[in-house]
Order: sequence, then C-alpha cells, then structure tokens
Amino acid sequence: MSNLVNGNQQLVESIIGVVLKGGWNNLLRPKFVVGSHFTTTTTIQEVLVQLSLYSRISHSWPFFQWLESSLPHYQHSLKTSWTMIYILTKHKYFKHAKILLEKIAFKDFLSTRPVLGALVSKDNGDDSDVNALILSWLVIAYCNSRMTQEAIQVFEHIRVHRLRPELHACTVLLNSLAKDRLTDTVWKLYKKMVGLGVEANIHVYNVLIHACCKSGDAEKAEKVLTEMELKSVFPDLFTYNTLISLYSKKGMHYEALCVQHRMETAGISPDIVTYNSLIYGLCREGRMREASRLFREIKDATPNHVTYTTLIDGFCRVNDLDHALRLREVMETKGLIPGVVTYNTILRKLCGGGRIRDANKLLNEMNGKNIEPDIVTCNTLINAYCKIGDTKSALKVKDKMLDAGLKLDSLTYKALIHGFCKVKEMDSAKEFLFSMLNSGFCPSYCTYYWLVDGYCDQHNEEAVIKLLDEFVTRGLLVDISVYRALIRRFCKLEKVGYADELFHLMQEKGISGDSVIYASLAYAYWKQGKANVASDMLDEMYKKRLMVTLKLYKSFNASFSADGNILNLFWDHLVKARLLSKQVLKDLQQV
Repeated sequence: MSNLVNGNQQLVESIIGVVLKGGWNNLLRPKFVVGSHFTTTTTIQEVLVQLSLYSRISHSWPFFQWLESSLPHYQHSLKTSWTMIYILTKHKYFKHAKILLEKIAFKDFLSTRPVLGALVSKDNGDDSDVNALILSWLVIAYCNSRMTQEAIQVFEHIRVHRLRPELHACTVLLNSLAKDRLTDTVWKLYKKMVGLGVEANIHVYNVLIHACCKSGDAEKAEKVLTEMELKSVFPDLFTYNTLISLYSKKGMHYEALCVQHRMETAGISPDIVTYNSLIYGLCREGRMREASRLFREIKDATPNHVTYTTLIDGFCRVNDLDHALRLREVMETKGLIPGVVTYNTILRKLCGGGRIRDANKLLNEMNGKNIEPDIVTCNTLINAYCKIGDTKSALKVKDKMLDAGLKLDSLTYKALIHGFCKVKEMDSAKEFLFSMLNSGFCPSYCTYYWLVDGYCDQHNEEAVIKLLDEFVTRGLLVDISVYRALIRRFCKLEKVGYADELFHLMQEKGISGDSVIYASLAYAYWKQGKANVASDMLDEMYKKRLMVTLKLYKSFNASFSADGNILNLFWDHLVKARLLSKQVLKDLQQV
C-alpha cells in the first residue's frame, strides 16, 4: 500500500514539475498517459491543490482547462470540478467559480445529500466559509432556475453541517418560496436561517411581508413590522406598499390609510403603486366617491393603466357604465391606450347586463386598434352566449379562440357544458365534459349537476348511470369525486332511487363512500320519511368513523335552508348518533 502511495506522490510531483516549467505537452507522452494514474480523480485533485499552494490559480486554473481540451477522451469528474471551484472561491476568483458551478449543477444532481456529503469534505477543502459560499451560490442557481425543492435540499445540507449561508442566498430562497405561495415553508426556513446566525435585513423582511400579503395574513405582517422596529431595520417604500396592498385587498381601508400616513411621517413619498392599492381597496368596496377623490388628490405621481383600469372596474361594479366609458376616454386623452385588461373590464359588464350587441361593438373596436383578445375576453363572450342559449355563437368564439392559438381552460369548458345543458343538447354537453377531462381539468360539482339536471329534465336519468360506463370505455378514471357529485345531485332532486343505484355501483367497484355521500343519502331518505333507512346509513357512517365536518354542515344548511324543521330534526338525530365534529357542535352551541 505504501509503495502505491509513494508512487502516486512521485507522479503528482512529476506532473507539478512539468506544469511549473511550462512544457505541458510533455504530459501527453506515454510515460504519463499510458500505464499511470495520471488521469485519476485523486491524482488530479492533488495536483490542483498543490499547484494552488505554489501560485494561487495562475497554474491550477489553466491546467484544469488544458486537461479537458488536450487529453483525448478526458472529462473532469465531479470531485475534480468541485476542487477547482473550491480553489477559485478560496482565492476570490468568484466569477470563474460561479460559471464552473453552474456548469455542473444541473447535470450532476448536486442537491442530493450523498453527493453534497462527498463533495463538502476535507478531501475537497475544509474551509467552512468557502464551502458555505459555494453552497449559497448553488442555492441561488437553483432558485433562478425555479428548482426550489433542490435549493431547499442544499440549504438543509448547509444547516445540518452548521455552516452559515450567505444572506443573499437566504433572501433569494425565501423570495422563491413566497412567489410559489409556500408561505408555511417561508416561516420555517426563516426560523432556521436565524438559528444559523444569519441576521435579517430590509430585503429579508420585505420578502416576509410579501409572503404575508400572498397568504392574506395581516396579523403576521404586523408582527414582522414590530420585529423590524425592535431590530432598528427601517421600512422602505416596498415595505409600506406591500402592507397597503395587503390591507386594501382585505378591505381594511382605515389600516391602509394609517400605513400611508406612517410612511409620509417617515419621509417616504407615496408613489403610483401606493395610490393604486388604496384606490383598489375603495373600488372593491364600491366607495367610488372616495376613490375618485383620492384619484384627484394624487401628487408627485402619474396615474397609469392600472389606475384607470381599477377605477373603470369600480364604476362597472356599481353599475355606472357611463362613468366607466368616460374614464376610458380620459385615459386615451392622457396618451394611455387601453389594453386588453381595460377592455375586458367593460366587456364583462356589458355581457353581464345582456348587452351582447354592445359587447360585439367593443370587440370590433379592439380589433380596429389591433388589441388581441385574450382568454378572459373569449371566456366572457362564450359565457354570455351560453347564458342566453346561443350555443352557435359560443362555438364560433371558441373556434376563433383556437385559431388565435389560445387554449381552452376550465372556465371555457364549464361555460360550454352549462350552455349545452341549458338548451338540452346533452350529447354535446357530454362531449365537452370528456374533452375537459382529456385536457387535464377537473370538473367541479356544479358541472356534474348541470348534466344531471339536463338528463332529468328529459326524463332520462338512466343516461347518467350509463355515463359512468362511458368513462371506462374512454379510458378515464371514475373516482369518488364523480360518484359524490352525481349522488349529491340526485339526492337534492329527491331522486333517491337513482342515487342509491349509483351508491351500490360504487361499492361494487370497491370505492368506499365518504361522509358527504352517506350524509346526502341519509338526509334524502330522512326527508322522504324513511327514518329507518336513514338510520342504517348513519350507522354505517359511525362504523366507518365518518363525521360531518363544519364545511359539510354549512353546505347542507345552505342547500336545504328551505327545509326548516326537517333539517333541524336531522341535525338533532346526528347529535345523538355522535356524528357531528367538534367544530359543528361548537357552532350549534353558539347558535
């Protein structure tokens, strides 16, 4: 063994001698390439490290590059690449180190624990600050490529090895999580970051408040602001604007105005983003007089497309279309050409009011100004046509939509299914349901109940039962959600026989019922006066440990509000049967 070690050391020294003298082509001679360990990972690593001790990177980096360009069929291993990255970083050649890191990051699974464990070891350099810096760059690289889970894995490796990540890497990762609405993970990661001794700055706190805005958590945002004040980190324009946006979206207009006052007291002038958020909050509540006054009071900022579109939408909401149209004209005189979003706002109002002719005029105007309709424009028109039973026009819009390269989304399919059910063209409605499923969209409960209602209106309830066979024929999965929707609707229509038939079909397929299905069937039988059958259903619920949740309880109360005493007696029965969750019992006690 010692002979092998001594032999390798001699080879390393020979290579270093050749490299330092400059006769690199001598390394291509057989005595080095043939029958030696010249190109093994260990040898190359050792040479690179030794060269860096002689002359920083003036020899190690060129030698690293020369190896791949000059030696036939040679490629650097992951370990030699990491060693070179370590050397470059240690000697502050950050640009070269980052380029090399990004070159290997996406092909060598660097986020996996075994790989990182092997790379971040004493063999590859034991300077913890250097390793922490390289791993921080890796976190940033993965975040920039939207590989958030990989970035989290690298961060976890940093944490487990008690290294201290770079503040910028933490900020970038927190921001990626916030953008993906992974707010719970944001707070967990922030706690770990603080535990590693990383002190938050204004950028980190802004990301945290942004996460609060994404999740609509005003209370937590206030806590972040308090923490900032305790640590003498002063809010900036972004902080205040995010808070104002959060309060405005939640209808907390007084709190939003307090933040505006607070920022002005701190010497920070509101910009157009500030005003847009405040105007949005007022428009959303229909307080158009106050929104208009605030619009007139804008100072040191210029209203933009967002400002005018928000106001136009607000006036449409309060049925003041004339004012909305006048604002659009004002917008144009200011040199702001209305875009598709502005037109969609007006179009929605026209279609909602059944003014299809005016909507088409507006569409022609858009065409004249070369404003391309988007998915919202098309869905608005399709929905409007379907509501009045004009499926022919709806299909024309759908075809134009596809010709323009737009893809149908779940709202398009829902509108078309509803439209065809409305005019009792059930075969077309059914085909759109299957197209929707084939496109990867999941129909909602109401989509199925339109179909059930349509077939029931034609006294063709059996077609609903046969629908399940068509699912199988077309290779589509019939899961519990389909049975749940169909059974619920039959129960609502008091066609409990068909609901029961579906229930038994479901059981034959090996699918167990859930609390929604059992409660729906039990109530349908209860309402028909078949208390014994209802009790049998509830007994099954109890055996399967299925409970009526608060969500289900509220749904029943909304759906069967007209049933009065029948529903109340049913709940009393379920209390005795111990089938109501604690949340429901608490709600009943409050009532």
